Amino acid sequence: MNKTLKIATRKSPLALWQAEHVKARLEAHHPSLNIELVKMTTQGDQILHSPLSKIGGKGLFIKELEQGMLAGEADIAVHSMKDVPYEIPPGFELGAILKRENPFDAFVSNHFDSINDLPQGATVGTCSMRRIVQLKAIRPDIEILDLRGNVNTRLKKLDDGEYDAIILACAGLIRLGFEDRIKQQIPEDQSLPAVGQGAVGIEIRENDTEILDLIAPLIDIETTYRVSAERAMNARLEGGCSSPVAGFSTIDNDQITITGLVGNVDSGVILKRQVFGNVAESEALGVELANELISLGARDILKG
Repeated sequence: MNKTLKIATRKSPLALWQAEHVKARLEAHHPSLNIELVKMTTQGDQILHSPLSKIGGKGLFIKELEQGMLAGEADIAVHSMKDVPYEIPPGFELGAILKRENPFDAFVSNHFDSINDLPQGATVGTCSMRRIVQLKAIRPDIEILDLRGNVNTRLKKLDDGEYDAIILACAGLIRLGFEDRIKQQIPEDQSLPAVGQGAVGIEIRENDTEILDLIAPLIDIETTYRVSAERAMNARLEGGCSSPVAGFSTIDNDQITITGLVGNVDSGVILKRQVFGNVAESEALGVELANELISLGARDILKG
């Protein structure tokens, strides 16, 4: 095949790692395929002075990539699944979800080994509402400060003494070679991960069967079940980036267990529920879980 496949990606080190990973995997399956990276800057990369929840959410990281695909500048776009809104715009679809890396949150500090070790009044950096509401529940005494920028930028801010600790995703640190910076993999009972955290997805133009065939070998079935269940829960909740929503699933044989959480940063109220069933019903179980949370008042919390 002499076709050139163009991959749209953000310019951040982690986004480039993910795009290069997809490129390498595709080249392994299609040795004659020419692959180019089309590096783009998104609004989310440009606006660094405000929390994402105030400027439009994580969808700001993918809009320009989609526009590039529509304009014919790229054939596919590679995303962190936790950045992909639950509503895919008309004309696009998720073509593949790859095998998930470590999905948990990481506690990173130069002086302390865990959240529990932080002294009273310590400063912790994160801009995630999901992380904030869960951090406040276990350590109401700490001061939480905004933290934006790519992984390297955030680590430098920590090293420059702006925070006592920061919270990042384990997956990003591992992929960029910073695994040794992880002082604590935060257990899910302290910080339930974001929907899709640790998974990489490939977005394509809708009904592009040629591209679908090309990327099909990259699909990881178990991760697809898990992320689809989590996203179905989030879609039913209508949870955006400004909403403290967490969703995490595990699979044992053909049984999937999904845990969902909705919180309110101001009131400190947290709702948490779990459902399980056959993997074939993953998305329906995600919706069932959301309905349980809604019956407990999740919609009112998210509106608040």
